[in-house]
Amino acid sequence: MNHPSAVWLARATASSLLIVGSALLGGCYERPPVDTVQTGIRGIGDEQVINPRLDAIKYKKNQLPEPIPPADADGPPATLVFQNLKVLKDLNIGQFTRVMQSMAAWVAPADQSCNYCHEAVMSSDAKYTKRVARRMLQMVRYINKDWRAHVGKTGVTCYTCHRGQPVPEYRWFINPGQSSATGLIAGNAGKNKPSIVAGLSALPGDPFKDYLLGSENIRVQAGQALRGTDYQSIKQTERTYAFMISITQALGVNCSYCHSTRALRAWDQSTPMRATAWYGIRMARDLNNNFMVPLTSTFPEHRLGVLGDAPKIACITCHQGVFKPLYGVSMAKNYPELSGGDQPIGGLAPPTPTGASPAPHGVPPAMFAYPPPATDETPATPAQTPPTAALVAPH
Repeated sequence: MNHPSAVWLARATASSLLIVGSALLGGCYERPPVDTVQTGIRGIGDEQVINPRLDAIKYKKNQLPEPIPPADADGPPATLVFQNLKVLKDLNIGQFTRVMQSMAAWVAPADQSCNYCHEAVMSSDAKYTKRVARRMLQMVRYINKDWRAHVGKTGVTCYTCHRGQPVPEYRWFINPGQSSATGLIAGNAGKNKPSIVAGLSALPGDPFKDYLLGSENIRVQAGQALRGTDYQSIKQTERTYAFMISITQALGVNCSYCHSTRALRAWDQSTPMRATAWYGIRMARDLNNNFMVPLTSTFPEHRLGVLGDAPKIACITCHQGVFKPLYGVSMAKNYPELSGGDQPIGGLAPPTPTGASPAPHGVPPAMFAYPPPATDETPATPAQTPPTAALVAPH
C-alpha cells in the first residue's frame, strides 16, 4: 500500500507538469475561437486563419483620427513667413500650418506638442527631432510619389507608422546575436536562438538585415539534385523562411495570402499580392538605405541599437498586424500636402518613369542598383521602377 505522502507527492507532481505543459502549449497556439476562410481551390489548404478575438483588438488599434479641416489652396507661400524652410516649400501658409498641426497630433507627445521638435525660436535646428522630422517628411512624400507600385493610391502619412507616438512601436535594429561556443560548433548561422520576429522558431533570429538592408535575393534550396547551375543553399532557405514568417506576422496573414500552397515558389500560381509584396520589400530596403541609415549621426545614442545602428523600417512598421495599413483606408487623400504634388521633393527634378509595374504573375528582376546615400538635407534619388521587359523565368 502506498504511503499517503507519496501519493500526495505524485499527484502534486502530475498537476504541476500539467500546468507547465498547458502554459507551454498556450504560448505556441492561439486560443479559440479560430476560424478559416477559403481563398483558393479546394483541397490544397489555400485558406486564411482568422481569430475574431484578435481581429477585434486589431480593429480598435487601426482607427483613423479625425482629419484637420483642409486649408485654402490659395494664399501666400509659407516661405514668406516661416524661416529656415527646407522642405514643404511649395505649400502656402495655411497648408504648411495644417501639416504642422497634424504632425503635433500624430507624432508629438501630448504634453509637448510643437515643443517636441521646436525651440522657442522656431527656425532653430538645435533639436534632433526637428532634423529627423524634416527627413521623414521628405520620405513620406517620396513614398506617395515614387512608390505607388506598392502603396497605390492609398498612400501614407506620418500616422501610418507613428500612431500618435513619438517613436513608432515597430522598428528594428541589427541583432548582435547571443554569445555562442567557439570551434567546431560555432557556425550556427544565427539559428537555434529563437527571436520574436522569426516566430520563436529555430531559424535565424535576424530575418531583416539581409533583405531589408542588404541586397540578398530571396531564395530557397536548389531545385535540382545533381550539380548544375542552381546553387541555392539550405542556409538561404532558412533565412528566407525566417523572413517570410516575419512578413506573415506583420500582415496577420498566412503564406497563402501571396503564395499557392501547392507550389510556393511558382509565380504563375501566386496571388497578385505577391507582386505587391515584392515591391514592398524593395521599398523598405530603399527607405532604410537612403533615409534611415544616413540619420545615424543625427540620432542621439539612446535612440540607436546595441551596435550603434539607426532604427529601421520593416513591413510591420506600417502594417502593424493587418493585411493593409489601417485596413486600407486612405489618410493621405485628406492630406494632399503630403503627396509631393507636381513640385520636386526637396529640390530634385521629378523622376522619369522607366517602365511599368510587372504583371502579378511575372517574376521581377533580382535587384536594382541603389543611388548614393543622401545627406540629412538632400533627399534620396527616387528608386528605379523595375521594367516589365526585364522579367525572367522562375528558378
